[in-house]
Amino acid sequence: MQEQYRTIAREGVHETEVNRSRFLCALAPAATEQEAQDFIARVRREHPTATHNCFAYVIGADASVQKASDDGEPGGTAGVPMLQMLTRREVRYAVAVVTRYYGGVKLGAGGLIRAYGGAVGEALDALGTVVRRRFRLATVTVDHQRAGKLENDLRATGRAVREVRYAEAVTIEIGIPEADVETLRRWLADVTAGTATLELGGEAYGDA
Repeated sequence: MQEQYRTIAREGVHETEVNRSRFLCALAPAATEQEAQDFIARVRREHPTATHNCFAYVIGADASVQKASDDGEPGGTAGVPMLQMLTRREVRYAVAVVTRYYGGVKLGAGGLIRAYGGAVGEALDALGTVVRRRFRLATVTVDHQRAGKLENDLRATGRAVREVRYAEAVTIEIGIPEADVETLRRWLADVTAGTATLELGGEAYGDA
């Protein structure tokens, strides 16, 4: 698995103009290919009179799914440069739709490639990106007496507390870097006099 990846900070639209043609780049995070396709369909519904609605998306921390469409523009002049901009910026789990309203001036192949790629690049700059790092999910089980202080200590040492459940004992779900597992085990044994248990779960990505 990738140690980290970059994705879009938030959904949004950024507009540029090239030789009287309007290019509206809509960007959104997309966890799955279906989410990306739903977003593309939504943008198309919002701009039914646009000349073109070209798209590109990258799904997977390792960019395993990549799709692009020129939507009627000359082959390779819209979707591909959009996709290249996403991959060059190392953006993952993201979808871009560039809606073009033709302004009466032909841009030529080179002009289109620059316009579509540039629209995505400018939108990424305007909306911002965030880095998500890989971490291990872990569950700490501790008695009620120590739970409150332990939760505070975990937060104070910068560990991501995801969920706390109270039953016969208290379970605290946290996210930690793989390299921190043994350090955490020793620290837990220390601060709880060996009464807390640590159970490792799967892997996930979270904000860096």
